[in-house]
Amino acid sequence: MLHDEIDRVRVQLGGLESRHVAALAPADIRMAEFQVFSQFGEDGIIQFLVQRVAIENDIFVEFGVGDYRESNTRFLLVHDNWRGLIMDSADSMHEFLRSTGLGWRHNVDAKTVFIDRTNINSLIGAAGIEGDIGLLSIDLDGNDYWVLDAIRVVNPRIIVAEYNSAFGAEAAVSVPYDAGFVRGEKHWSWLYWGASLAAITNLVDDRGYALVGGNRAGNNAFFVRRDVLGAIPEVSVVEAYVPSRFRDSRDRAGELSYVTRHEDQLRLIADMPLVDVEDGLETTVCERFGVS
Repeated sequence: MLHDEIDRVRVQLGGLESRHVAALAPADIRMAEFQVFSQFGEDGIIQFLVQRVAIENDIFVEFGVGDYRESNTRFLLVHDNWRGLIMDSADSMHEFLRSTGLGWRHNVDAKTVFIDRTNINSLIGAAGIEGDIGLLSIDLDGNDYWVLDAIRVVNPRIIVAEYNSAFGAEAAVSVPYDAGFVRGEKHWSWLYWGASLAAITNLVDDRGYALVGGNRAGNNAFFVRRDVLGAIPEVSVVEAYVPSRFRDSRDRAGELSYVTRHEDQLRLIADMPLVDVEDGLETTVCERFGVS
């Protein structure tokens, strides 16, 4: 099939890009960006990291993958032959794995499940994955901070975590935990979700992870366990933070509204609650960011 042939070419070109990334200096993480199956340049940054971080168990866990056409681990699966677990609340990934042959060509388990902080460890453990693994990627568009905080069954060497750029570089905030959080249902604008980069960085810093960079799109941050950090430099939140330029806001009818400025995005969700993860106190978007 033509689509299969196109994917093979994409993987081959990604392999060439990967060899280029291998020659970069340890501090050149943003120069490593390239896209094969990731949403933006995450494939390149992940290649940059796995080439420099000693990986003893080439296993990944990724959740929030949609149908798996676009994900942070698919290139690892097909190019580097890692094995792993993918999870999403939708079941379209099963048909995709079957129709593409990925399900038999590679060792990837898929689970359709609504993830929360009470079931995440048992879900990963039930797949036979525990302890030291290569990479964890989290993209829930909601309870990201709280689910990441709950994970104990694995100790990944690399973490890829999505952050909400609209919350800025300084505030350490997250949406309050709600076991049934669904982004489009929680607020019609689709702008109310997740946590700030500072909040996620504070969380994993306490577990021995260093922030090593963020992508140029301003939605994913990359962390490496300090015991395997090697020559990769640690960076500050301000250095890694990027104000996102993508525009995925919705209007009340559910159509894309393309709200661009973060201040305008925050005004749309001004009355929504936030938790300051440093002191545990609840506030609102309006109170924390001075918008109305």
